[in-house]
Amino acid sequence: MRIRIGFELAYQCAQPTPMLLMLNVHPSRGADLLSPDRLHTTPSVPQSTYLDAFGNICTRLIAPPGEFRISTDAFVHDSGAPDNVDLEACQHAVEDLPDDTLIHLLGSRYCETDRLSQMAWDLFARTSPGWRRVQAICDYVHQSLTFGYAHARSTRTAAEAHEEKRGVCRDFAHLAITLCRCMNIPARYCTGYLGDIGVPPDPAPMDFSAWFEAYLGGRWHAFDARHNIPRIGRILMGRGRDATDVAISNTFGPNFLSLFRVWTEEMAEEQRREA
Repeated sequence: MRIRIGFELAYQCAQPTPMLLMLNVHPSRGADLLSPDRLHTTPSVPQSTYLDAFGNICTRLIAPPGEFRISTDAFVHDSGAPDNVDLEACQHAVEDLPDDTLIHLLGSRYCETDRLSQMAWDLFARTSPGWRRVQAICDYVHQSLTFGYAHARSTRTAAEAHEEKRGVCRDFAHLAITLCRCMNIPARYCTGYLGDIGVPPDPAPMDFSAWFEAYLGGRWHAFDARHNIPRIGRILMGRGRDATDVAISNTFGPNFLSLFRVWTEEMAEEQRREA
């Protein structure tokens, strides 16, 4: 399957503004890129890239005053298979976990394990450890929160989402991550592209999506508490402790975002031949 991905962003900057961007496909999917996902800017400015502590590609640049546009348009190969389901994936004892997973057991900016630990044990202590426990957490989050773009709030934490019973995909992910960590299951936040492939089209404008990964049976597995069904065509951009680590942009000066467009779609056979 060939998937077209891309975005166009426009910022209005009052002065030269340093920016730190995380807008590239994650290196773990780099081999699947059929065309480069280079960042194009208008006006053109120098860029430099580096890998952060979580292995994400980060771009540094300085946006000039006025309108500044950033875009990419690329093609990615995907297997077309839905998210893997492994009901036998086991939960590891904490003492047996690899060192690099331990950070994903700890509380973080949006995932307050201290506030939700008792609730998590009350709810999930009797569930079967492993895959079924994580799925029970996803079921609970999916049923507890109402999704709506109008509910977006950048400061909302997992505990606040649970109290307010609403949110967007990042809130579903944060709450599920927090409950997993409370149950001693490493969980990390993911963001990227997720199109309406194999499901009815969503009439709302496309956005980047958030989901999470849980460490079970010696590897990381994708889970999605918002949709709560295996999906096709996830294209990872970034991973981290929570949304703090994978913001699409950090800007260091006064500005506002005046344009935000994202696309991700399976190409039909005739489109593939033309491309």
